[in-house]
Amino acid sequence: QFLRKDFEEVVIKSRGKFISRAVDVAEVAKRTLSDKGIKVKSINISSESFEADGKRKNISTMDIVLGK
Repeated sequence: QFLRKDFEEVVIKSRGKFISRAVDVAEVAKRTLSDKGIKVKSINISSESFEADGKRKNISTMDIVLGK
């Protein structure tokens, strides 16, 4: 998104077991695009609650904001 569409900011959203993959993607992007001034601007964490099979479940979520 930074290279092809010249966006100023990109948000990587993740939930549950995919949070570690989002962190890996953010780290690779930050490392490879550091010469263009791309860095982690913010990290937001939260959890969502929902009911499945009659039980209340919580799932963690994370948004990583990359930008100039």
